Amino acid sequence: MGTRGGRNIDPADQWVLDPETGEYRLREGTGDAPAAPATPTVPEQGGRRARREGSRRSAPEPDEGRAKGTGDGGGGGGARRRGAGRARKAKRSTKRKVLMWTAGTLGFVLVAGTTGAYLLYRHFNGNISTVDVGSAGSKNATSDDAVNILVIGTDSRIGLGGKYGDAGSVGHADTTILFHVAKDRSNATAMSIPRDMVTGIPDCPTKQKDGSVRTVKGTPKATYSPRFNESLGQAGRDPGCTMRTVTALTGLPVDHFILVNFEAVKTLSTAVGGVPICLTHAIDDTDERGQGSHLRLPAGPHTVQGEQALQFVRTRHSLKNGSDLDRIDLQKQFLGSMIRRMKSGNTLSDPRKLFKLANAATKSLTVDTGIGGVDKLTALAKDLNQVDPEHITFTTLPVVDNPAEGKNHRTVVVDGTRAPALFSALKNDVSLTEVAKKSKASDARLKGPKADPSRIRVTVYNGGGPQGSAKTTLEWLQNTEGVAHSTNGGNAPGARQERTTLAYRPDQADQARALAAMMGLSASALHPGTDDSRAGTDMTLTLGGDFKGPGVPVTGPAKPPADVPQSHADKKECVG
Repeated sequence: MGTRGGRNIDPADQWVLDPETGEYRLREGTGDAPAAPATPTVPEQGGRRARREGSRRSAPEPDEGRAKGTGDGGGGGGARRRGAGRARKAKRSTKRKVLMWTAGTLGFVLVAGTTGAYLLYRHFNGNISTVDVGSAGSKNATSDDAVNILVIGTDSRIGLGGKYGDAGSVGHADTTILFHVAKDRSNATAMSIPRDMVTGIPDCPTKQKDGSVRTVKGTPKATYSPRFNESLGQAGRDPGCTMRTVTALTGLPVDHFILVNFEAVKTLSTAVGGVPICLTHAIDDTDERGQGSHLRLPAGPHTVQGEQALQFVRTRHSLKNGSDLDRIDLQKQFLGSMIRRMKSGNTLSDPRKLFKLANAATKSLTVDTGIGGVDKLTALAKDLNQVDPEHITFTTLPVVDNPAEGKNHRTVVVDGTRAPALFSALKNDVSLTEVAKKSKASDARLKGPKADPSRIRVTVYNGGGPQGSAKTTLEWLQNTEGVAHSTNGGNAPGARQERTTLAYRPDQADQARALAAMMGLSASALHPGTDDSRAGTDMTLTLGGDFKGPGVPVTGPAKPPADVPQSHADKKECVG
């Protein structure tokens, strides 16, 4: 322990954040430099309160700056400090930064502590709460493939001091957004899922506090129930149950979840200095029973934060239909604006804002164990930060009023015409904003010389097509197309495959192009392997759920589905 004025000083308190450099340095005037502290044991993920006790003094306040009472050390001290500041700035590009962050839907703000420390790492790691969702998600923070992240806004009132209604409510999946990030990270789609949509909820294994697993029995879809929001909280369902419900509904695997509550909206909006919004009509959201968000705002632009930001994202009674679907439009605008604010230079260049933002985010979020740590969250954040806001599209899962309710449409059901097209676009990684650009790049796989059919070597598997598809395709290739070196591999191992794929080595590219032309495969169906693949092995053609028959073109959607409403994170729009 160091000393100052005869008092013992914790070594952690002798390090302060220098706002000029964004790095930690030893506080001036503390006497002899303390011995380097031992690297602390990273606390276990899970219980947040106990971890906070151990880390409360570890992280200096962001506005601590230069310690008061530090002398100049003589008349030339000011000049020396200015000179030292310039030297630090010149070296800044070669030093590791204290905070590294990115933004995404309602809380993709993450941090990595480096220079000086274990201090920040221990502090932020201690903030994070996790839930083990078992096989529902991915154990890896990043992926070379597309990534699907479920952002769940819960209306739980627990721990909020009796505010906002029932203080004992365990909460529902009140606001849910599936954030699909393309494999090449060029674009992302944020699809809102209406909470009052009637859909089935599958069986859900949940991890108990004692380490055992209890399966919460699913609820099949009926005329009026269950609603999607019951996939969380009810009957002991955890976020993994919501993940499984989304996968059953869309056919898309969900890799991770991020759970936020009412306080998260307040703290994050305040940390970024407020979120700009714009209203086409005035809002007075209090109904005849005195319920509602109690938000009152005139038409036009505003900046909301804290309690007012929470009121804004909860508003629905004063909107045109007073429904959850109207409220989703407000939430899309709020999220897009928050993303722009988080990624703005004013936030990125201010160490104090970054600290507040990171501190608020890690305190407010609960995540799955696959991303349950500062290092994992940071890796995911860097990966997601490749997507430009211009190519982040907000949309809503297509629904129609529940026909069983007559004129009292309190619930909705999936639109059987429009929804499958949107699900297919996401599965096939089709961008809703830059299809032409992406198609041009993908088509390169189909360009070039094609091998003679007699040289093509391929094994055909049925991974999701009609029964007997591998056999009929093999016969067609051999008897009609002249592909003599083809083999029936039978049923493909593993789970059902939605899309037909063709895997090959780089030296088989000409064969792949020829077979793709015969089968009518799109460029996205071609999966080139690596040079170290086993030489002499056949290409692998796996027929998926999109296979209609030999010679029938098997192509993914060439354009995004029509009649799906969209908004974009880089656009400033008025709603309401």
